[in-house]
Amino acid sequence: MTFRKLKENVYSVGAIDWDRTIFDELIPLPDGTSYNSYLVKGSQKIALIDTVDPKKSDELFENLEDLGINRIDYVISNHAEQDHSGTIPMVLNKFPEAKVITNKKCKNLEKDLLAISDEKFITVEDGETLSLGDKTLKFIFTPWVHWPETMSTYLMEDKIMFTCDFFGSHIASSDLFVDNESKAIEDAKRYYAEIMMPFRAVIRSDLKKVKGFDVDFIAPSHGQVYNHPKLIMDAYEDWISDKVRDKVVIIYASMHGSTKKIVEHLTGSLMKKGVKVKPFNVITADVGEIAMALVDAATVVVASPTVLIGLHPKVAYVVSFANAIKPKVKFMSFVGSYGWGGKAIEQLKGLTPHLSAEIIEPVLIKGFPRTEDFNSLDELAQKISIKHKECEFVKK
Repeated sequence: MTFRKLKENVYSVGAIDWDRTIFDELIPLPDGTSYNSYLVKGSQKIALIDTVDPKKSDELFENLEDLGINRIDYVISNHAEQDHSGTIPMVLNKFPEAKVITNKKCKNLEKDLLAISDEKFITVEDGETLSLGDKTLKFIFTPWVHWPETMSTYLMEDKIMFTCDFFGSHIASSDLFVDNESKAIEDAKRYYAEIMMPFRAVIRSDLKKVKGFDVDFIAPSHGQVYNHPKLIMDAYEDWISDKVRDKVVIIYASMHGSTKKIVEHLTGSLMKKGVKVKPFNVITADVGEIAMALVDAATVVVASPTVLIGLHPKVAYVVSFANAIKPKVKFMSFVGSYGWGGKAIEQLKGLTPHLSAEIIEPVLIKGFPRTEDFNSLDELAQKISIKHKECEFVKK
């Protein structure tokens, strides 16, 4: 790894984690990730904006050494999560004159998480500025992207917005700036779906704040730098809106083939009606792909065999995850097979208190589906199609 230049006396000095495959022991990382840290050299003071995951601290210090940095005056901490703040104690040990600049909530979290002493902090308020001489930092509070203390830092003279996790994406790349816009938005959508989507309503005000600044670059703490900020801001505008697409996501598992046949028939029936549909077999599916599909789906259908009177455990897990990330789905239904009875529907309702979706009458099938069951699935597809046409937010 080596430092990379954004603008004059502004550098990316973080680390690329090419080999990381899972984040927070939950989220798959098909393309690795990065921990972006930025150095701003003013004529009088030097600021380090966020740090890196502690296991990559050597790369951060090597980059600082390669830049000839022998002094850091300020460590700007936009977010207390340890993949960005975890190396702050090591930075303070190497540069004892440095002070941590952050807000009061972040300060309290970092005192607890990192055992940093109180005197090492300088707290700032929303809109406050800090002069580095010929460069000025302005602090913009952007809470709940995705913790309550998060903020962004705006470098006024260079028009760079350092947003930490806001607008981030898990991608390991040797390119500092976005080089493939469609891939960048796909990666950002996955990141939004898995991490930011539960805070969709709050993000609206945060996005409005950021859009109020004249920005040349958006520099998050995961992924590449956006040198065309409108690209990611427009994408977020769409994702956080109430608009959904004419799309059905089917989450399913099948033990002996009955539920698979049900899903196959329902999928085909929806396709015949012109409705986009994406089935996910939870046994093999990437949960991040499911989350991405749920960002703008109008309907989610859960399909499961009956296991010990309830949902298949893997289906229940993915349904719980979907409930946690709070997609804006408008409709929900259930299809599945059973042998002698069960409470899958009751369990499904209990697992989805955060999904304020209208329930479309489920289709429960005893054993392997027969002609009358296929007819019921066709009727369900028709109901979904009608609901989508009536939904004012549906768009192609």
